[in-house]
Amino acid sequence: MPVQLQVVVFASIAAFVLFQLYNVLGKRVGRQPQEDAKIAPPGPAQAETPKVAAIDPATLASIASLKARDPAFDPARFLDGARQAYETIVRGYAAGDRAALKPLLKPNVFASFEAGIAARETRGETETVEFLYPPRADLEGAVAEGDKAVAKVRFLAELRSRVTKASGETADATTGEPLVEERRTAEHWTFERTLGATDPNWVLARVEPANA
Repeated sequence: MPVQLQVVVFASIAAFVLFQLYNVLGKRVGRQPQEDAKIAPPGPAQAETPKVAAIDPATLASIASLKARDPAFDPARFLDGARQAYETIVRGYAAGDRAALKPLLKPNVFASFEAGIAARETRGETETVEFLYPPRADLEGAVAEGDKAVAKVRFLAELRSRVTKASGETADATTGEPLVEERRTAEHWTFERTLGATDPNWVLARVEPANA
């Protein structure tokens, strides 16, 4: 991924939080991301211009300490990289793409994701995820804490997942309903990186449910 998009490398403070990722992704919420971002009617997400919400004045004021320590920090640029990383990690986990995930995750985080992928493989299932709209990304704070830069982003997204069972079935054997689910999601992702380090990459320190 280009350097200017700030490829984000992920880490987590607890394995439990990582298993929460897809649980949270499955949570239905009230406000739709396309309503907030004023996106055109549904269509392939990759064909649309990604939307990044405007940063409110209170949040801009909160990042003063970070800008003082890291004048090059660009909130809009950071959000664009964070949003792309969010899409990459969600798609990679659904696809079981270990090669795509591994460079983006610290070892303990990768182990947690790998365990989820392995469990799905044991069941003989495969899954694909489609973003119905580009995720909305809101920067809710960015500060300097000791030798770390810490930034919290709220993501709103709408996804469609498709599951194929080991037998090749794509419908529930009992109900005959397609194994397709549309989900509206709201999450907080907290990113960190070491100030002054030559490596500009951010790591994901926490994933939590968010209010819509």
